[in-house]
Parts: sequence; structure tokens; C-alpha cells
Amino acid sequence: MLSDAYRPEVDLVPAPGKNHKVLGRLSLPERTFVADALRTETVGGVLLLAAAIAALIWANTPIRESYESVRDFHVGPASLGLDLSIEHWAADGLLAVFFFVAGIELKRELVAGDLRDSRAAALPVVAALCGMAVPALVYTLVNVTGGGSFDGWAVPTATDIAFALAVLAVIGTSLPSALRAFLLTLAVVDDLFAILIIAVFFTENLNFAALGGAVLGLAVFWLLLHKGVRGWYVYVPLALVIWGLMYNSGVHATIAGVAMGLMLRCTTRKDEGEQHSPGERIEHLVRPLSAGLAVPLFALFSAGVAVSGGALGEVFTRPETLGVVLGLVVGKAVGIFGGTWLTARFTRASLSDDLAWPDVFAVSSLAGIGFTVSLLIGELAFDGDQALTDEVKAAVLMGSLIAAVLSGVLLKIRNAKYRRLWEDEERDEDLDGIPDIYEQDNPAYHLRMAEIHERKAAEHRRLAEVTGGASEENDGPA
Repeated sequence: MLSDAYRPEVDLVPAPGKNHKVLGRLSLPERTFVADALRTETVGGVLLLAAAIAALIWANTPIRESYESVRDFHVGPASLGLDLSIEHWAADGLLAVFFFVAGIELKRELVAGDLRDSRAAALPVVAALCGMAVPALVYTLVNVTGGGSFDGWAVPTATDIAFALAVLAVIGTSLPSALRAFLLTLAVVDDLFAILIIAVFFTENLNFAALGGAVLGLAVFWLLLHKGVRGWYVYVPLALVIWGLMYNSGVHATIAGVAMGLMLRCTTRKDEGEQHSPGERIEHLVRPLSAGLAVPLFALFSAGVAVSGGALGEVFTRPETLGVVLGLVVGKAVGIFGGTWLTARFTRASLSDDLAWPDVFAVSSLAGIGFTVSLLIGELAFDGDQALTDEVKAAVLMGSLIAAVLSGVLLKIRNAKYRRLWEDEERDEDLDGIPDIYEQDNPAYHLRMAEIHERKAAEHRRLAEVTGGASEENDGPA
């Protein structure tokens, strides 16, 4: 988590009257938080990538029947309405943990991060909205012209931050912290709207008794938090009850996860000597579980689709699957880039001097990696049609792969520039633990640097005298 010295509660918004830089350098507290969060997500992304590859191998070898047997194996108490397949436990149960972390991230952004101020929030919110609207529009247009089903319009709207970071780790690009933070904030806003889409468009046959019980459970959860009650042995059983009731209500069970995440307090109480908020502490504990276990297991039991030359060819011929691919590859890049450009064009914001618009497009194309939430929405959108569901999953995999390759090439082209920016951000010549670039207005820093340079100069003078004396001795008579 964050070091005690640097908190994200400091003002991250430019002073009034100053021209706000789009994708400008982060404040030190925000940069520290982003680095910590992305470190865990990157490790999780690599595990996610490995799980997806394992699922594809397992489902496309002679032992594929064992994959289907494990995936479709049912376990759980039928009397509680929870006799679910392993695949459903992964999608409805484990992903609730993923959305719980997403809820905490969103809460932190709203109260202590970039989204707490309307001026700072405008860019990522507009970019994320355009990055969801344009892929949905692309999918709709493809299916209007091709006579396909409109049910999958939401499939290409999601961004998978963990998978995107895994791609960055694999290609080894030194992406500046501002671009990484932009990608992370995009994903947080993206997750929020994905949750709303799931709740509004994929809820059928409501069980109002179970829904009422879930709401009551959430109220008790909030009350316990408000009263300062502590102890995992209180909250974990209560969370499981809330999740079970939410599942039986007909509302997707992941909504319970994000609701509980949003209830956590993400600000510190200075008068009580708090160094970390409850939300930060719990996120620090749960994020590795989400990124390292929940999401990879979901990928293992969702990404295992049969892939053949003919099946891949159909991805580009069937309107539903083609709409997903184009939505992820074209819609995401155009939507996010267009939203960012429009925000800069019609507000007082301007692009950071260290970056160029091709950098924004490269990151926008990276957001075309949909995977986790796209797979989930694909299962919900075409529930009951297993063949089409598998084809849409293949389209998600294909679209995410194309987006990863495209963004990887674009980012590699500018990697030398990124590496210089990253080195500037990391340089700490006075060894005080704070990058020098954040201390340019601190007189104490310049005094420390003067002392350092003076010591170096004295050492060079001493070496020059020693070398000079040795040279004079060598020049004497033999």
C-alpha cells in the first residue's frame, strides 16, 4: 500500500486559472498509489493470460471432454438455490470478489482520487463513456447491415485492465505513469458502467423476497461499518448471505460485490491517527485474491472454447462475432481517442508537452482488450444458445488479441521516448526517497544537490592532484 508519508488526499487538481494538462504528470501521492495498484494488477494479468492459454489448450486437445466435465460439474446446496456448475460459481461467485475490489477503487477515485473534482473527472469519464458508446454503436451497425442479433451490443464495451497490463509487461514498454493512470481510471469508470449495464439489461424474473433480503443485508453491512464494528468473522459470513440472496433475486450476484465495495470508507480520520483508510486496508488484502485467484479461475472456465480454422473464419463472417471484434478493435480505440480529443478541444485542457496524440491513440487501442467482463456479458447476452455463446467468446479472444498486437506495435514505436520520461520520473540523485522531478520547487532539495555536487567536485580535484603529481614524477629524468 501507500507509504505513510505520501497520501492521496492531497489536492490533485490544478489551481484555478491554470491550463489543465491532459495526461500531465501525476502528483506524487497519486503516482505512488497508482504504481502500487498496477503492480498487483500486472501480476494478476500475467496469471490471467496463463489461465486463458491453459483453457484454450485444455479445450482443444484430446482431453477436452474432461474440461467440459469439470466446467459443467454441479456443486452447492440445492435447497438454497445454489446448486451451480463450476463455470457459474466462477462467473457469479469469484467475479463478485473482482467487482468488490472495483467498487473500492471507484469509491477511492470519487472521494480521494481524480474523480473527486468535476474538472479532473471530465476527461476519463467522457473518454470512458465514448469508449463504451462507440463499440456498442459499431456492433449495432454491423448487425443492422448483416441481419444479426442485437443482444450482444454490450459485449465489446468493457476494458480488462489486468489483461492490458499483462500485455504491457510482456512487450516491456516503459509507459509513463500518467498514461498508466489514465488507463486505470478508464477501467474503473468502465467497470462502473459495465455493472450498471449488467444490473439494468440482464436482470429478469425478479424474486422480490430475496432482493428485499439482500437489500436488508446491505443495510446491516453499512450499519456495522458506520458503527466501526471490526472483525472478518462478522463481515465474511454476512457478505456470503448477501451474495446468496442477491443471486436468488435474479439480479446478477456481482452487484452485491460492488455494492459492498462502495460502502467502505476510503478517507482517513486524522484525528484518530489513521494512516490508512479501511477501504485501503481491505483492498490491499483482497486485491491479490481477486487478481491472483478469482479472475484467473474465471478465465480458466470461461475462455475454453473450441478453436479451429473454420471457427476462426466464422468470427469474421457472422455479424454477431464480427460486431464484437470490430467493436473492441475499432470502436474502443476511436471512442476513447475521440472522447479525449473532444475534451481537450472544447475545454481549457491541453495535451501534456511530454506526449503526443499518437500516444493517446496507442493507449486507446490497448483498452480494446475486453476479456473478463466481455466474456461475462457474452454469457449473459446469449444465455441458452451455447453455440453462439462460444462463438462470441472466440470473438472476444480474437478481438482482444488483435487489440493487444496493434497497441503493442504502436507503443513499441514510442518506447524510447517513454523510457526517457520514466527515467526522469524515477531519478533520485539526493537519495531522499522522493523523485527529483517532484522537488524542483523545494529549496532544501537544491541545497542538498549543491552539497552533493561540491563533494563530487572536491573528489575530482583530489583525483586531478594525484594524477598530476604522478605525471610529474614520470616526466623526471630516468
